[in-house]
Amino acid sequence: MTLREATRSSEVRARLKHPVVDADGHWVEMLPVLMDYVKEEAGTSAVKRYIKELDPATNPQVTHQQYQEYAWLTAKERKDGWVQMRNWWAQPVDTLERATVGLPKLLAERLDDFGVDFCILYPSRLTMGGNSGDAALHRVLDRAYNRYAMDMTREFADRMTPVAMIYLDNPADVVADLRYAVRDLGFKAVVFHTRARRAVPKIVKEHPKAAAARTELFGMDSDYDYDKVWQACLDLKVAATFHSGIGGQAGSSISSYVYNHVGTLSLGHAHLAKSLFMGGVTRRFPELRFGFLEGGVGWGISLLADLHGHWEKRGWKHIESLDPARLDTEHFLGLVEEYGDAKAKAKLGEIAELFARPLPHPEQLDDFAQAGVKRREDFHDLFVQSFFFGCEADDPVNALAFDRKLSPVGEALHICYGTDIGHWDVPVCNDVLHEAWELVDHGLLTEAQFKQFVYSNAVQLHAHTNPDFFKGTRVEREVAKTLKAGT
Repeated sequence: MTLREATRSSEVRARLKHPVVDADGHWVEMLPVLMDYVKEEAGTSAVKRYIKELDPATNPQVTHQQYQEYAWLTAKERKDGWVQMRNWWAQPVDTLERATVGLPKLLAERLDDFGVDFCILYPSRLTMGGNSGDAALHRVLDRAYNRYAMDMTREFADRMTPVAMIYLDNPADVVADLRYAVRDLGFKAVVFHTRARRAVPKIVKEHPKAAAARTELFGMDSDYDYDKVWQACLDLKVAATFHSGIGGQAGSSISSYVYNHVGTLSLGHAHLAKSLFMGGVTRRFPELRFGFLEGGVGWGISLLADLHGHWEKRGWKHIESLDPARLDTEHFLGLVEEYGDAKAKAKLGEIAELFARPLPHPEQLDDFAQAGVKRREDFHDLFVQSFFFGCEADDPVNALAFDRKLSPVGEALHICYGTDIGHWDVPVCNDVLHEAWELVDHGLLTEAQFKQFVYSNAVQLHAHTNPDFFKGTRVEREVAKTLKAGT
């Protein structure tokens, strides 16, 4: 079947003097096939556990209780349990588009129509899947999916590469699974599933049956040594990418998926990026690149500005200006006595007692000590250089990534083009590059900035630690020139 046709996106590609790399393409797993891989890994029982605990929507025979987090509850039942409305009608329904994102051979045949030279493929069901708390099941899913993904795409390695999926439950398991994925299966990219929950010791001790848990931050305040994971990424020459972040929204709606979806990725990514930065991960691993996909770049701009603003007031030696010892209590009380009204003067003794109380004095006053920020320029090495932001084509906020006047450190952020094909927000795959180009047509991006968006930044993300990432692909020669030129 030949589907070559002139599309608006292929016309955009024809006028470019550089390749287009889709840093965040998606495919939709063929579950009946994938479940065979799960069965091979751990038997039929593992398939049943997956259906029950992580994806009840795949089986219409599961109990009503197992549907509780999905859209089959009545409005009353959802309100009674305050059950969040989850995604529904999540994939494209045009027959050709739906088949394209499930069949790598068809996808490879159509990439030219999309204006894409090379595509990095992320899973759809599993990368967004829930967290059952069953680390053993997670490892089964990791290995099954990774074998499935490589088997399905190996023939088309010149046009696409899948990412290995790995849950971040336990660093020792993560390192072993990373090595298996890269050394044994041949993966060049990885996405980490980051929604790990940890028990709170005091609550477990006092209330053994309580289900309370905290969110794992990965970069700081962890009982686990995740530096082993980041070092393994460097050793195996893979960037650390994420597609869900950590945390969630402050509130959730029981009736609107859109309410629950808007801002979820950006908020989750912001929590994760903060932990990696504040916990000193980017300081300890300056050569590792971290990719936060599909959440856009607006949150990154805001986070950088917020971190910088806090550092100017509370970081390094700046925190000393807030030392309560600097307050002249006697002078303050004198001013109250001179300028205070009758009510304030009547409380002068209590006010004096209040100021006499000692205030907390943490052992580490500088919250930025782990991050290693001592000067404004450090934000380049520890944030700007390390973090890459996956952005969808039609997001006008993409242009702000290049606004150096807006940046508190005067630098552009690294944004990477992601088609997001395979999801409900991309009903027509071959329109995506054209939508991205509209930012140039509207004067929001220059052609040089567009090149960084759809090509150069993705090369930096993946080829910085692995110069051979694009070897054997259609873009090998162009990437080699780009790496040699350092652009």
